[in-house]
Amino acid sequence: MAKVFKTLVVVVVLALGVAVLAGCGGTDTTTTTAITTTAPAEETTSTVEAKGELTFAMSGLYKPFNYKKDGELVGFDVEIGKALAETMGVTPNPVTNPWETILEGLKSKKYDAIIGSMAITEKRLEQVDFTRPYYRSGAQVFVAAGNNTIASPEDLAGKKIGVVKASTFKDIAVTLTDEDKVVGYDSDVIALQDLTSGRIDAVITDAVVGFAAIMENGLEIKDVAEPLYVDEMGIAVRKEDTALLDELNAALEAIIADGTYDQISQKWLGRNILGE
Repeated sequence: MAKVFKTLVVVVVLALGVAVLAGCGGTDTTTTTAITTTAPAEETTSTVEAKGELTFAMSGLYKPFNYKKDGELVGFDVEIGKALAETMGVTPNPVTNPWETILEGLKSKKYDAIIGSMAITEKRLEQVDFTRPYYRSGAQVFVAAGNNTIASPEDLAGKKIGVVKASTFKDIAVTLTDEDKVVGYDSDVIALQDLTSGRIDAVITDAVVGFAAIMENGLEIKDVAEPLYVDEMGIAVRKEDTALLDELNAALEAIIADGTYDQISQKWLGRNILGE
């Protein structure tokens, strides 16, 4: 009799269990409810990865970094952008935009990023975010390749220094030599050419401008000492695009580590311009 009673108890318990499950919509619903109450994983995929394309902007007027040749965008910035896209597993899509409105274009979502030799500044950081620097430049002293008398900024005292007229480089030059020995030029390239003729002793200009002149024009000049100041160039993205920022930083580290960055930099500037 006790055995029969125990059997009845088990049957009743099982029946109640089935009734409870039926009232909740069945076992599948119970499992689903448990999953949906778990906090979802944080989203880590950018819209770039989702659409499979990285659209990045530049002026298209800054040789050798970004310019048009036979109707196609080429240059250091273009190749860096393509290498980053390839590393991220997406299609690169370089585009141009007037420099004066390039930040506005980014914020209005005309493109995903700016890879256009944009210096990281406090004012720009108020509007957009930047990756780690992908190259560094700044005010650099250049002299003729055979000039061994100027090896530091201190050696410029009393020397003729060429600079572009009305530039910040002129402001620096007058602190290093006599003001009447600062020679103004309409073009950096013309000033650099005058180094080889001996008309001037040194030129202060943007470092990459001098490196490009050496590569493109074969000028027999050289840079002296460290830059007088340094500008860091970064890739700009919208402030809300934190996932894309992380992906670009990771891709940058990858192309630096595997030598791709160095190959691109050597091709266009004749040296590694990462500055690290």
